[in-house]
Amino acid sequence: MAAWINILRTGTWLTRERMRWVGLALLAAAVLGTAYLAVASDGLNDRLDRPLGTDFSSFYAAGTLAHDGTPAAAFDHATHFAREKAIFGSATQFYTFQYPPLFLLIADLLARMPYALALAAWLGATLALYLWAMRAILVGATQDRLWLLLTLAFPAVFINLGHGQNGFLTAGLFGLALAVMERRPFVAGILFGLLAYKPQFGLMIPLALLAAGKWRAVAAAAATVITLAVVSIVAFGFAPWQAFFTSLPFTRTVLLEQGDVGWHKIQSIFSWVRMWGGPVALAYAVQVMLAIAVAASLIWLWRSDARYPLKAAALLIGTLLATPFSLDYDLMLLAPAIAFLAADGFARGFAPWEKTMLAALWIAPLVTRSVAHATLIPLAVPAMLAAFAMFLYRAARETGFPRLWLFASRSIK
Repeated sequence: MAAWINILRTGTWLTRERMRWVGLALLAAAVLGTAYLAVASDGLNDRLDRPLGTDFSSFYAAGTLAHDGTPAAAFDHATHFAREKAIFGSATQFYTFQYPPLFLLIADLLARMPYALALAAWLGATLALYLWAMRAILVGATQDRLWLLLTLAFPAVFINLGHGQNGFLTAGLFGLALAVMERRPFVAGILFGLLAYKPQFGLMIPLALLAAGKWRAVAAAAATVITLAVVSIVAFGFAPWQAFFTSLPFTRTVLLEQGDVGWHKIQSIFSWVRMWGGPVALAYAVQVMLAIAVAASLIWLWRSDARYPLKAAALLIGTLLATPFSLDYDLMLLAPAIAFLAADGFARGFAPWEKTMLAALWIAPLVTRSVAHATLIPLAVPAMLAAFAMFLYRAARETGFPRLWLFASRSIK
């Protein structure tokens, strides 16, 4: 038993050859599965009569409504569902559109193409952005091309390909913003501002930037969000914003509190409490306490002298932990977090347990939905909590434990 613990502690089991074979196997499975879905489809629906790219159908339907001059209808569930059925057939299920009107700017452009071409363009462009971000983080830290294989074989990639979701875009913008933060804070702020289409992921970013005194990034992010809002109003008017805010109670009660999207897909402490039968009030209380703890930890960490890769990885994972509504395709944010820690490990050496922890984060998206379905434990949540605690412990050891408790009294730099 002691030998196994030592192997996990040192990470000697995580050899390059093992990583290569696992990556090749998962990538091959993803390519074959994606090819089968495409070949067995009719360009609109797969062999099970589901829209190809499932969730992407909601983006496309919303885009057609915006292109037709009725963008507010994207937030009227009956009208949106009717448009989905008109495009994909009467047997299609309802895929909701719950994004701010900012996202209609993208959806409108995509709806000008045939559906299959729009799906391919969306996935291709956002996947390229994700790869660009990962390259910006890793190239320079390692000359080993294995990073590209592991980046493509990351299990959350398969989830996003299958659902046509926006995880590539989220990970690409977030990862690239953090990668250029030290050199180009203004550009980083613009990239953070572009993430406004996922408002639940904007809770921790301003706190970290303000704590670190990244004023140019904060200003650029705010200006970007305001600009996007103005552009959406010029393009579509105020009506979509009014409809969006009117639709929020549905999103909160049906998709989140009642778990209509599927508890096993939601990877948050909120969903964990609800899966175990806890009332909504308790779930919110636990989620708020966790968010406060994460926020306080990030403020201390970003104000400290800890190494930047630890700060970046903690912000990525802290963002996922702080929101109650984070689905398994959003676990794409783990990829740049792993990349920052891997780059730091190549440069300075890996801490005990760190290689095993990185491997656990990497594999988590592959099994977390099925494990949650079978055991009512959203496996990614304890994995992220353990990783977040490890970042804090390592930073505290390097910068001094007392500062962990005295960060609130520090003067602003």
